[in-house]
Amino acid sequence: MRRFKVILKWIVLVLFVLIAVAALTVTVRQNLKFDAPYPDVKASADSSVIARGRHLVFSSAHCINCHSKNNPDSLINLGLDVPLTGGYYLICRWEKIYSKNITPDKETGIGKYSDAEIARALRYGVHPDGTVVYDFMPFHNTSDEDLIAIISYLRFQRPVQNEVPKNKLNVLGNVVKAFMVKPVGPDGPIATSVTRDTTAGYGKYLALSVAECNGCHTKRNFAGAFTGEPFAGGNNIEGFITPNLTRDSSGRIFNRSKQNFIDRFRMGKLFPQSPMPWNSFKRMTDEELTAIYNYLRTLKPVKTIIKNKRNQ
Repeated sequence: MRRFKVILKWIVLVLFVLIAVAALTVTVRQNLKFDAPYPDVKASADSSVIARGRHLVFSSAHCINCHSKNNPDSLINLGLDVPLTGGYYLICRWEKIYSKNITPDKETGIGKYSDAEIARALRYGVHPDGTVVYDFMPFHNTSDEDLIAIISYLRFQRPVQNEVPKNKLNVLGNVVKAFMVKPVGPDGPIATSVTRDTTAGYGKYLALSVAECNGCHTKRNFAGAFTGEPFAGGNNIEGFITPNLTRDSSGRIFNRSKQNFIDRFRMGKLFPQSPMPWNSFKRMTDEELTAIYNYLRTLKPVKTIIKNKRNQ
């Protein structure tokens, strides 16, 4: 019996030490520093560039969906801009992740950062202080022209002081951040500009590098890495199951014509709790939506069986 107690004591001691070491490691790795290049971009005061940026921010890039707690539709219908003051939070298995204030306020927003620092955060996933950016934004492969337009519009906004709460992570969130979350950068050469037309090529650019359709419609793991077939759906996002967008008969757009596709976007959000940014995407032009439709029709068919019928 005494020998058993001694063995048990040592087991408990070893487990305690292992847990303590693991906890210390997770804590130490919470704010790892990363390095990444600074894109050679500079905000423009040209009105046409700012207008292009505004269009992207309010439509395909859907920045207003996460960086505003206001009612964007009401403000836009009144001809007003939407202050991108942040504070919106995503409730996930990691707890609460808060969006940042991206107005040019110098105390609580992006006014204290250079154009290159903002561009690096968007393109390479590294904050100005060197810490990792959660990969919720799709701009790693966005063209220089569009990245400049977005930053130019962000600079053009009226600065609004709004201190956003810090992210609140649970134990799982801290572990994921410590070992799994890493900066995500471009997966190939970056285009200086992209021709805007209705081709599948431009649709691919919009779907992958601006609107980030694949970000929700392709399965991902805890850290955000893609694990499923492209655009095959099946992600559970806030209780909604993302539909399959491939050409398979199980796909959402299998029997939809181009006009059906455009008409659905023009309707905006039908389910109030849907995480799909319908009300931003409905502001895309017919040409942009046509290009995305043409691209989706080129995808490899993948069958996806979705048991939960609640979808976007």
